[in-house]
Amino acid sequence: MPTMQEAVFELKCASQNYHWGKIGKDSEVASLLSSGNSSFVVEDQTRYAELWMGTHPSGPSVIVIPGKPSKPLSEWVSENPDKLGNSVKEKFGGSLPFLFKVLSVDKSLSIQAHPNKSHAEELHRRDPKNYKDPNHKPEMAIALTDFTGLCGFRPIAEIAQFIKEIPELKAVIGQENGNKLVSASQSDKSSVHEEALRASFSALMRQDRDIVQTELKKLVDRVKSIETSEGDISSYVGDILLKLDREFPGDVGGFSIYFLNVMRLHKGDTIFLEANLPHAYLSGDCMECMACSDNVVRAGLTPKFIDTETLVQMLNYNGKPAQDNIFQPSSVEENGCNIRKFNPPIQDFAVTEIRIPAGVKCTNLAAMNSASIVICIKGTASLNNQSLTQSIQVQRGTVLFISANEETALQMSSENGMLLYRAHAGC
Repeated sequence: MPTMQEAVFELKCASQNYHWGKIGKDSEVASLLSSGNSSFVVEDQTRYAELWMGTHPSGPSVIVIPGKPSKPLSEWVSENPDKLGNSVKEKFGGSLPFLFKVLSVDKSLSIQAHPNKSHAEELHRRDPKNYKDPNHKPEMAIALTDFTGLCGFRPIAEIAQFIKEIPELKAVIGQENGNKLVSASQSDKSSVHEEALRASFSALMRQDRDIVQTELKKLVDRVKSIETSEGDISSYVGDILLKLDREFPGDVGGFSIYFLNVMRLHKGDTIFLEANLPHAYLSGDCMECMACSDNVVRAGLTPKFIDTETLVQMLNYNGKPAQDNIFQPSSVEENGCNIRKFNPPIQDFAVTEIRIPAGVKCTNLAAMNSASIVICIKGTASLNNQSLTQSIQVQRGTVLFISANEETALQMSSENGMLLYRAHAGC
């Protein structure tokens, strides 16, 4: 039987050192790890890309309870499914349904999309080596710093304008496809837009690599020349084009910026990435929450496995303005805290942002009908709960697991306020 103390506890979490992560102390991931764990040493030349909080086998969290041996969170959850909350237990079979992360992005991530549930199951059956689990992977990113990414297709009128003004783009998608898309942009029928967009983007992604490299070099050389002589390369999305050329020279992803919305997020801005939505993270730090899966279909800007045919067949080719991709939370005030609730239209996860203003001395974290994982981004406090024999000291980088239906109290250690993010199920 679980002890009362095991209702709320601290977690030691895994980090991932991918090639695209930020280096050393520039990484928010590294900063949080070192702040939350005095024994963690940041290596100056190591790339710290992701901090994983949850039960996924590729980076499982470990329970830290004073005086007790450490135990994987996944093992504890399997032993105590009731602590997840009744609805979570019933819906997800006694498993934690979400994976919570912090990302620090220096180099661009791949052009990618995530399959829906049925497609994920099919891909896993067909190719378990590259699609390692059968779950879908909707995800949400909340910017911790200025954050840049690609998200969803642009309105067709914007793409048509690029095709008319950039001959290299028209060359790689083919003159016939280019002309059809420009013509389709004059129609008011969404089905016509989607058909033309599908044909042009598919042609780009399938284009011979040598042709892509030749045309991309022409474009990059011209944009560099314009930058030198005139300075303004914004009409070519030049800052992103040149960044991608430095990181992945000659890659087809360099042309994708003329099809996909460039999202320039400020701190707190959020995007929700549903199934079949093309996207790529380019730079910055963010909180990320997703269904507990690692299923990714890639087709550019990556040294990893590329599956172009699956990607172009699965995508949602509905173009819309960049601003329409910003996910709007609800905002309330609870227990003296400023709360923003991010509830996407899925049951696997939701995220609550908790800002405790300067001067507040104590507050409660409300009980939820779902187990949750909390990370402290800013501030210090002592956390108390009726099941704890001693309080937990919370500071920047501390990660907590709170069982369902458990209320906790925070006693501030300073008057500078706190910032917490709390992931939980959405059902």
